[in-house]
Parts: sequence; C-alpha cells; structure tokens
Amino acid sequence: MYNGALVAMITPFTQDNRIDEDGLRSNIDFLVQGGVSGIVPSGTTGESATLTFQEHKDLIDMTVDYSTVPVIAGTGSNNTTEALELTKYAADAGADAALLISPYYNKPNDAGIIKHFTTIADNADIPQILYNVPSRTSINMKPEITSQLAKQPNIAGIKEASGNLDQISMIIEMTKDEDFVIISGDDALTLPIMALGGVGVISVAANIVPDKVSSLIKAFNNGDINESQRLHRELAPFIRSLFLETNPVPVKKAAQLVGHAAGHLRLPLVPISPENEARLIVELKAIGVLS
Repeated sequence: MYNGALVAMITPFTQDNRIDEDGLRSNIDFLVQGGVSGIVPSGTTGESATLTFQEHKDLIDMTVDYSTVPVIAGTGSNNTTEALELTKYAADAGADAALLISPYYNKPNDAGIIKHFTTIADNADIPQILYNVPSRTSINMKPEITSQLAKQPNIAGIKEASGNLDQISMIIEMTKDEDFVIISGDDALTLPIMALGGVGVISVAANIVPDKVSSLIKAFNNGDINESQRLHRELAPFIRSLFLETNPVPVKKAAQLVGHAAGHLRLPLVPISPENEARLIVELKAIGVLS
C-alpha cells in the first residue's frame, strides 16, 4: 500500500460549495488509470482545514466507497479528541490507513507530541502514518521522537515533509529494526528520499501526472536509475510551478486547466495570481498535459 505513488487528492467543489461527488469519482478514475498505488483524501491538498467535520467524514466515505486502490484518509487535527474521532471513523468506514499531521498552532513539546499520537494509536485500530510538515505546523518532529513512536504497533510510518535529508536519513537509521516506512512528503525530494531508503511519495503532482510520478518510482524500484533520474529532471520544473503559491492553489488551477474536476478554493485561499498562472501554463505545456 505504501510503496509507490500515493496521491494527496484535491477536493473538488460544486458552484454551490458542496463536495462535487461526481467530479471526485471522475478524478479517482483518472488517478487509478494513471497507476497510483493509493489515494489520500482530506489532507492539506484536499483543503481539510476548511472542510466541516461532517464533510470530512463524507469525503472519507465517498472515497472509500468508490476507490479500487487503498485509501489513506487524512484524519489529523491539533485537537487530539477530534483526531481520534476522525481516525476511528476512518477505520469504521473501511479506510486502509490514516494520515495524522502533528499538532499545529498549539506547539506542544516532545512529550505532548508523543502523548497525542500514542493516544490515537492506542484507541483507533487502523494503521497510522505520521505527518511531519514544519512549514505548516511550526514544529519539527525530531528523529528521536519519530523513532520512539515507530515502536507503537499501529504506527506504520511517517510522511516526511521537513525537507531535511539529513533528518530523514537519521529516521531511517533509527527505525531500521521496526516495521515502519518513510514516505516522501515533498514531490521534489521523492528520488533522493527513496535513495536513502524511503518507499514512495504522497504526491501533489500526481493529481495531474499520476503516470509520470508512478513511473519514476517503478523505475527506481526496478533498478533503472537512469530512467528514474530522467523522470525526476522532467518533472522538476512542473513540481516547482505547483508551489509558486500555497498548496493547493496552483494544483487546483492546474486540474481546472487540464479538464479535471476542481471548482473553487475555499477562503481564506484565493485564486492564483495571473503571473503565476502564466508560469503554471508554461509548465503544463512542457510536461505534455496541456496543448
């Protein structure tokens, strides 16, 4: 389930601001046909911060009911009780795993981070992937904390988006004897992280080019380093364009431009600037998905 291209899926909205279920299904069909190994709804790219609690549950249900590949549901929160409730819900809904961001805004100390994750792991019977993204949470999970959490039976891995390859290398070293995987949380670092021992990526770019992201990982796993490097170089400028502004602003515009269900962004996010949209269009054309 974790070895390959997992998609941090966008959430399409209708004009009247509901989750676009038909559009969601169409997007899932496209992703599965592109060869992804799993789908991650209700995460940062899915605008989880502006989904209501009920919408969060509805999105998990819709994805689990329709997807033919494993579903890793985003269930994290800075409220431990809320994160536990969502994680239990995902387990009952039939999700294959849950993705849990470290608590943001509260800024807990190391002991608080450990207590947060172990409380959820002890009380929700579903494999759980930790998510370390300091740029969003303002705290960094140290390798020592991650390695301690890796010993918990329900904690299966971490999505690492610290951007710190030395830290990621340390986590891999410190968890080598555990049943624990490291997944890239940065599209641009997928290949370097896999070279260190990571197993794949939870990808924003795969919303648009699932075939290319999947092919990069397959090439690496098959020992075709030249091909994986070629794909890395091909994808790099496009990946940079997806982060010209706060994710998921550019990727939702990209999805709209190439004809996938996207809809509007929910406030406080607003549409991409004209100059950055122009740069995005250049890269969509260069990658061959827009004429």
